[in-house]
Amino acid sequence: MSPAEAAHLKAVPSNMTEGEWAQRVNLAAAYRLVALYGWDDLIDTHISARVPGPDHHFLINPYGLIFEEITASSLVKVDLDGNLLSETDYHINPAGFTIHSAIHEVREDAGCVMHLHTPDGTAVASCLEGLQPLNQTAQLVIPDLAYHDYEGVALDHDERPRLQKDLGTKNAMLLRNHGTLTVGRSVASAFERMYYLERACTMQVRTRILGPTAYPVDQIVIEKNAELVSNPDRAELRSTQLVWPPMLRKLDRRDPSYRT
Repeated sequence: MSPAEAAHLKAVPSNMTEGEWAQRVNLAAAYRLVALYGWDDLIDTHISARVPGPDHHFLINPYGLIFEEITASSLVKVDLDGNLLSETDYHINPAGFTIHSAIHEVREDAGCVMHLHTPDGTAVASCLEGLQPLNQTAQLVIPDLAYHDYEGVALDHDERPRLQKDLGTKNAMLLRNHGTLTVGRSVASAFERMYYLERACTMQVRTRILGPTAYPVDQIVIEKNAELVSNPDRAELRSTQLVWPPMLRKLDRRDPSYRT
């Protein structure tokens, strides 16, 4: 256990479980990583994480903080009706609540939901062709990718059933004319899925800039790569055991205040 991890365990507030505090730390880390990678959009976009336990309570960012300011203790806990369950001086993003509550309501496996508005992700989401299997990264993303048509800024709760239906059991989504979204059992897996979804979108944008025709990939190869990502348990293990620990170490070297 690193010194930063040991310190955060000592800092667990008396009014919450260690499970909730650990989830808060991981979610705050995700916000800091989004800022670090340049995926943030001022105070907009959002990441949520379900609070461990039988209730469908989840954590989301306080509306009015930029992502590099977010800490474990500043995250806001809400229920599926939008009621605030933790003390805060801030509100939550209404559009963020609509999108995230929709997924947390029907997906028991949705430990974390991440939504972004990056230039490349939104560019591909706004193209009729969507994400194409032009490269290895895209081929590993597409088998788990869904699409949802744009209905305007997500303030209307009536949109939630359609979003739920379009996502189904997939864990990545292009929100048409809007942005990207991923779901994970953990914050770690939602982050890793977003990393590769965003990377695939950037690769496609750059490939299209070079010309209208990409080098073809045999369908057998595409199917072979799809098989590699067909085991969700293996994917979760990779995210939590291999990818996430060094991401936290990266943040701890830069600024461990996300743990407070």
